[in-house]
Amino acid sequence: MLPPMPAIATLLVSCPDRRGIVATLAQLLYGHGANILDSDQHSDPDGGQFFQRLRFDLSGLHTDRYTLERAIAEVGERFDMQWSLHDETANRRVALMVSKYDHCLYDLLWRQQKGELACDIAMVISNHPDLEPVARHFGVPWHHLPVTKATKRAQEDAALALLADAGVELVVLARYMQILSPTFVGAWPQRIINIHHSFLPAFIGGRPYHQAFDRGVKIVGATAHYVTVDLDEGPIIEQDVVRCSHRDTVSDLVRKGRDLEKIVLARAVRAHLDNRVLVSGNKTVVFA
Repeated sequence: MLPPMPAIATLLVSCPDRRGIVATLAQLLYGHGANILDSDQHSDPDGGQFFQRLRFDLSGLHTDRYTLERAIAEVGERFDMQWSLHDETANRRVALMVSKYDHCLYDLLWRQQKGELACDIAMVISNHPDLEPVARHFGVPWHHLPVTKATKRAQEDAALALLADAGVELVVLARYMQILSPTFVGAWPQRIINIHHSFLPAFIGGRPYHQAFDRGVKIVGATAHYVTVDLDEGPIIEQDVVRCSHRDTVSDLVRKGRDLEKIVLARAVRAHLDNRVLVSGNKTVVFA
């Protein structure tokens, strides 16, 4: 008989930096029978904050999950710690929201199908009907929710209901060309990832490649970030750039940028699903 698969969990913590945090958490996990597989940490000397990611095997646990979480909570209270415990054996459910551009949608669906993203894609929601064949091709439920200024509130309420009914834990805006309301964003703090076709904070808002062309820039980029109520100003998860020249037209910049957008978005989604991202104010710590 094959041995049982190990139960792997990840603990993310952030708190004011002080002595004894690393030793205390290591002793806690050891005392409960957990075997630490990976540990990474970061201290921010300017902000005085400490961040740590601990990945460990629970198969030899002497106690139960509830007792372990209660012990972590007690340590968390002592160190004024924010913490979250994640089970790696359970794929999280993800929803993709898209408008008419298909490159990010295709890429995420393909990567998930090939096992590159540890998630289940529960649905695709779009305000346009154009990309339904793409979702159907990958066997993913499709929901067309058209929106106008007059129907925006009702459309978002319908989307929120779909997400809740499907047990979705992460929303990815794969070039969804609508500004989400504060109500929608507030319901999903640090659980909506957007791809912006610019190296933020440069060229925020619409038509960034045209703005870049007008400035004669020598690089264009893409930025994946958590969505907040402030447009294109949420905590940045991933960025990258590609070189361009005076010979490039706007179409060239768009073509280069689209290649980059899907790569940057996939990296950000993977980092979130792998529990490698901690948010601190309007910045992130992304562990390797």
